[in-house]
Amino acid sequence: MIFMRLMLLWALLCLHGNALAQSFIFSREAATHPEIMERELPALAAKVLPQLHPGPDTWGYLQQLLMVQLAARQYEAALHTIQQYRAAYAQSDPEKAAVRFIQYETYIHATQYKQPIGKAFPEAFRASLARLHAGSRYDLDNWYTADSAALKADLQRQLASLVTQDSISLADAIQLCRRYATWQLMPRITAMAAPLLQQVNQQQYLIRDSLLIRTRDGASVSAIVVRPRQQQEPLPVIFFFTIYTEGANLTIAKEAADKGYVGVVANTRGKRLSPDATEPYEHDGNDARDVIDWISSQPWCNGSIGMYGGSYVGFTQWAAVKNGVPPALKTIVPSAAVVPGYDVPKENNVFMGFVYPWIPYVTNNKFLDNVTYNDRARWRYMQFNWYNSGAAWQTLDSLDGTPNPIFRRWLSHPAYDAYWQNMTAYQEDFSRINIPILSTTGYFDGAQIGAMYYFREHLRYRPNAAHYLVIGPYDHLGCQHVPAPYLNGYTLDSVARISIHQLIYQWFDHILKGGPKPALLKDRVNYQVMSANQWKHAPSLQQMNNDTLTFYLAPRQLLQQPPTDTDFLLQQADLADRNGDFTGNYILPDLIDTTINTANGLVFVSEPLPADIAVNGSFHGLLQVIPNKKDVDLGIDLYEQTSDGRYFQLSYFLGRASYAASLEERRLLIPNSVNPVSFSNTRMISKRLSKGSRLVVVININQNPFEQINYGTGKDVSEETITDAREPVKLRWRNDSYIKIGIAH
Repeated sequence: MIFMRLMLLWALLCLHGNALAQSFIFSREAATHPEIMERELPALAAKVLPQLHPGPDTWGYLQQLLMVQLAARQYEAALHTIQQYRAAYAQSDPEKAAVRFIQYETYIHATQYKQPIGKAFPEAFRASLARLHAGSRYDLDNWYTADSAALKADLQRQLASLVTQDSISLADAIQLCRRYATWQLMPRITAMAAPLLQQVNQQQYLIRDSLLIRTRDGASVSAIVVRPRQQQEPLPVIFFFTIYTEGANLTIAKEAADKGYVGVVANTRGKRLSPDATEPYEHDGNDARDVIDWISSQPWCNGSIGMYGGSYVGFTQWAAVKNGVPPALKTIVPSAAVVPGYDVPKENNVFMGFVYPWIPYVTNNKFLDNVTYNDRARWRYMQFNWYNSGAAWQTLDSLDGTPNPIFRRWLSHPAYDAYWQNMTAYQEDFSRINIPILSTTGYFDGAQIGAMYYFREHLRYRPNAAHYLVIGPYDHLGCQHVPAPYLNGYTLDSVARISIHQLIYQWFDHILKGGPKPALLKDRVNYQVMSANQWKHAPSLQQMNNDTLTFYLAPRQLLQQPPTDTDFLLQQADLADRNGDFTGNYILPDLIDTTINTANGLVFVSEPLPADIAVNGSFHGLLQVIPNKKDVDLGIDLYEQTSDGRYFQLSYFLGRASYAASLEERRLLIPNSVNPVSFSNTRMISKRLSKGSRLVVVININQNPFEQINYGTGKDVSEETITDAREPVKLRWRNDSYIKIGIAH
């Protein structure tokens, strides 16, 4: 879910962008006449191909090359590219490499037979299947199946944007080729593959895909159960509880069966076959427990159940154990687990706009509304319309023109109150969670705040818990599955290129089958030190470090010596001004850059580091401020500036000052007086910094189209409008304000 935030933000910021100067002729008629498009698109793709060049992002380059080759109908070259991609992917996950892009391989082979493709496809399908490693066959459904309506809408939206243009940029041409090739091929492949997939599934598995399980309050939960066809005795069960109703759910259950378990996937009430209303987060904990009880009573279950999954599915695991661990549940493996009300739909009580389109995405129908969610022009218009009009945040649904009652319900709980606390494990709930747990997250996982909350709180209330953490330079998807070797401009160290998914099943084999503990789990905290090419292990977060750097704020400086005299630094921002640059307190699309975003900000720079150090953990601090208003939303961004002048994003914070002391209770600032503003809910990282590098901190007053704007009146921020801005925000930071960063020498 947090991954969607990043993708949507980048798409909104870059929509209609022209990052590459090269342009190509693409007639306006081709954008509106399918027969002309069919003629011109392959020619366009052929012109794009020479402009594609390998770079450090091997996976990204090969995927891009493949799709342009398919659009150009250069099928032999596409087969070669598929093999190259699989070879590169196999370095991280050899089990799944052979199935990558198998649908296009099958289609191309089918075109080479001397018979109509409809007749040739089954033979090509069987040939592709025969080449597969048995351990990757469960994944076939994912590759041969697509949402045809979403593909068509995606292509039509881009074509509509080209009607008034005389040429197309290289970046847009690449995207058009990708969309065209996918739209042209996948609906045909999906239709031809469907009966073949059904036949394969019936031969290898016992599948019950139309189950409805009654909950204790009379609702229904839709579920899929997949068992090995040769199952002779009860087996342990892998249980996946998700709001995302998609074809991948069958694949998840099939994989469990292939690995010697029974696979069960159940959906949030109201999804798939359930006739009830869908209300994200609100019932998942109790419903998951009821499904666990149902599973444990089935003759094919041996009484041992494990759960796994990321993002929303990470949340459902913690929700399932909120009121105690069901007897049959032996372990959970939450990845990138979100905490409703804590890191979504708001972070440190600042509501974020990326969640708005997610609501219709998961609630508009019984499955997923990809067509609506992918309408990025609609969401861009809504958010910029809100921003430029100065309207209240609570009017987003009015500006969009579609009522959104779930959005309104969430806004009525601006603090981390009982509404949110009742959804997942909270305080003393953690003391009752007595099963072994493996948590995974990443330094660049948007949901890291939630994942680390669960880890810290569990050990706070149950200090001896058998809870292991694995964290490395991964994003939201990478820390759940197989991380890409190149992330937002950063090339991962070789030791970081592991399959998190394989690690999860090694854990299940350890807990549910008595196998060895995964070798990576040498201690409770297992973290990869970026730029050092090594994993390190510590018994606690605190023991990751042997020292702390404390920096005090001075004009454009971070000083390690406390001030001898009291002084103040002035910062101000006119929140009614819509002509300035946007703040950007989120994971950047380019982690390494020659410039940084200083909008509405003050910049503080340290002296060069005298020796190599490793920055470990989350930075925190205490700021002393004299405001002229009752509240302010702050961003605090931490960078490494290398000796050659480049900046590397290390971590960031986004939060509301009035909730600095407690997310559960708002305490307004006292204007014209000194107010302490503490912060600690920042993102963890471990990275070796070289001698000569500097640490850079940017403190900004948050203002952009993607989050609430806090005008400082003290009213509910969702109700404030631009008329509440009045005079600019003025902050006077006292020079004994400090920031602490944990390090290891």
